Amino acid sequence: MQVVIDIQQILREAQQNARRSINKAMLGAYWLVGKRIVEEEQQGESRAAYGKALMINLSAELQKEFGKGFSVRNIEQMRQFFLEYPIPQTVSAELDKAISETLSRKLQMPDFQLSWSHYLVLIRIANV
Repeated sequence: MQVVIDIQQILREAQQNARRSINKAMLGAYWLVGKRIVEEEQQGESRAAYGKALMINLSAELQKEFGKGFSVRNIEQMRQFFLEYPIPQTVSAELDKAISETLSRKLQMPDFQLSWSHYLVLIRIANV
């Protein structure tokens, strides 16, 4: 029946759109986590020792609430993700002047199109 085929297609497309939305939201969150870590590290003088302690403490705290996906290694990858994929500098100077330093401006990020696992592979290649 054509109606069944049409409805199945509608539902498949909705599922794909939902997966894409979730993927983009999580990539944005990981990128922002990396950004926040980099901002925190740049304030300390003994960055290497402080950075490692920060990662360990952050991992322990985040795992309590969000689970094992926030190991020290995963958090380090989020930091690297931010460093490898900064916001492209394509905004015109006039637009830059017009936009005040609001929260939405601070949270502006690249338009991620790939999955987290794809970006992890690309980061490894970039670091070779």
